[in-house]
Amino acid sequence: MIQKASIIHDIRQSTQETVDVIAVGAHPDDVEIGCGGFLHSLSRRGYRVGIIDLTDGEPTPNCPSPDQRLAEAARAAQELQVKVRVVLSLPNRRLFDSFEARIALAHQFRVLKPRWVLGLGASTPMASPDHEQAGRITEAAVFYSRLSKWEEYFEGLPPHTIDFYLHYFLALRYTVPPGRHPVVVNISDSLEPKLRAIAAYESQFAHRPEILDRIRIYCQQLGQSVGFSAGEVISHPTGWGFNDLFAGMLGSA
Repeated sequence: MIQKASIIHDIRQSTQETVDVIAVGAHPDDVEIGCGGFLHSLSRRGYRVGIIDLTDGEPTPNCPSPDQRLAEAARAAQELQVKVRVVLSLPNRRLFDSFEARIALAHQFRVLKPRWVLGLGASTPMASPDHEQAGRITEAAVFYSRLSKWEEYFEGLPPHTIDFYLHYFLALRYTVPPGRHPVVVNISDSLEPKLRAIAAYESQFAHRPEILDRIRIYCQQLGQSVGFSAGEVISHPTGWGFNDLFAGMLGSA
């Protein structure tokens, strides 16, 4: 049996819980920044939402200990009405797309049985290379989760097929990531919870309050470009399809 990352933080009330949607980040705060509003909007509509952080995000310059970062992550999850948050023990700053990392994440997919998975969809130039690696790990884990005749790597857990794999983005320098298949989702009623979730990371942002203003303006710009008060970009890696385009345009699908 290979050695895979253990769970170092888990806010589940029961290890038997399953979810509808999981968003995966390299570090606690990635998901909040990239798609926190979308997750909150799904939670408000009754979907069970989870977050998996591949690392604890530490060390960072202004955080005294990993325990503080994990406490901040728990508060942020509460703001977004997230039911499950799991933090794996993969190494911050040294995150690489490895077989062990893929298995560790796919194992969680088999446990939590999401229908949708959101992963990081692009690199972040001049920022952490962990983000690009996390995207690669997530895409591979979506595939590994459904493979049969491989139970020896998953402690006997049966395969689980994920219906939809989507991308979210961390870059705040453009309205639509180039070369993708993006849509803008409406987070008008979820912008303030998103910002409160980000602000919960006092160790990361208390000394940089302008970041929250920048994120607010960016989300407002995205939303207002298509008629919402605020929005986030979600992308499909291969292309969108609608059973009923008219219902989708009206926001009911």
